[in-house]
Amino acid sequence: MRKALVAGNWKMHGRIEQNQLLVETLVAQLTDLADAIDIVICPPLVYLDQVGKMLNPDVIQLGAQDVSRFGQDGAHTGDCSAAMLADLGVRYVLVGHSERRSDYAENDQCIATKLAQVLSAGLTPILCVGETLEQREAQQVEQVIASQLIEALEGLDSHAVSSLVLAYEPVWAIGTGKTATPEQAQAVHAFIRETLASRYGQPLADRMIILYGGSVKAANAEQLFGQADIDGGLIGGAALVSEEFTAICRAAANSTIDG
Repeated sequence: MRKALVAGNWKMHGRIEQNQLLVETLVAQLTDLADAIDIVICPPLVYLDQVGKMLNPDVIQLGAQDVSRFGQDGAHTGDCSAAMLADLGVRYVLVGHSERRSDYAENDQCIATKLAQVLSAGLTPILCVGETLEQREAQQVEQVIASQLIEALEGLDSHAVSSLVLAYEPVWAIGTGKTATPEQAQAVHAFIRETLASRYGQPLADRMIILYGGSVKAANAEQLFGQADIDGGLIGGAALVSEEFTAICRAAANSTIDG
């Protein structure tokens, strides 16, 4: 059985006092789920140290929203290396989020380089893939997802790939209030698992944690997480509301038990 994972992406939100209240509340509310699921929160870079010192890693682990594509210290103004993230106690790193792809023109080659940097530092990448509304309407979903996966994983062996977490995030459902139906999300998750199986074997594909990201809320989490190939969520706005995030984590824990 795959262990469910819920990752909260704070994006560019947070202030010192707000962070303290939210993290203290989450740690208290989620302690009883420590053995049932894995939970990660990804605050902005400037708050990693603050949030990391407040977390109980047995309950909630620390994640980063991005990483430099450069591995060595040097003249890379504004960047933060994977080694630096590890120094702060980060365990998970988002790579290839749709907002990085669109806002900073990160292509698949850049994402593959970042992925390699995260793995080399002994951290766990959460590799994000997903299609735009135009690509979905043009019946290109599987083509886009397969291309993103293959390009990002190029050069990685099965051992490295088995260290990843994947997240399917349809771009049209991020921050829009729109959500893929459970059936739509399940179909893409199943396709991702089939693609992995064809390249790396069924056992690896069966072990892979694949998250869904796209306007996940307490109200729809149970249905989404109840799908056979959805193993948790990459949560945006709801991760900033303790009651919502806690309810989503409980839905993931219940889906693991039910499964």
